[in-house]
Amino acid sequence: QYLIPYFIAAHPGTTDKDMMHLAMWLKKNGFRADQVQTFLPSPMALATAMYHSGTNPLKKVRRDGVQIPVAKGLRVRRLHKAFLRYHDPKNWPMLRAALKRMGRADLIGPGKDCLIPRYQPARRVKNNSRPFLTQHTGLPIVKRKS
Repeated sequence: QYLIPYFIAAHPGTTDKDMMHLAMWLKKNGFRADQVQTFLPSPMALATAMYHSGTNPLKKVRRDGVQIPVAKGLRVRRLHKAFLRYHDPKNWPMLRAALKRMGRADLIGPGKDCLIPRYQPARRVKNNSRPFLTQHTGLPIVKRKS
């Protein structure tokens, strides 16, 4: 049996900066998270209360209560997931833009201390590849004779 790390992106209370630091830690320690899910509020969970209220339900309610960051927009939620999957070239354009916006362009480049490369890899075209056809994607239906 194997222990497979499973990460949840866009959890209430996390910021873009938190996700960037987690991605750097993952890279530094040689982890490539494939099991990543974006947080989905579920009934009867404290994280769901945090998601909807923007406050920590374990803290005393005060007039000057502290709001916690909550990733609710689609762009932010995708960005948080992209940080955890920093090794996927499909996420690199989004991560480059986010790192530049965050003032962390130093993490873009070829060095071992960089999170992602500066350029996208060239796409290789496979001449002999074609999509696998199924009943739902274009395979002709053959009627059987009885």
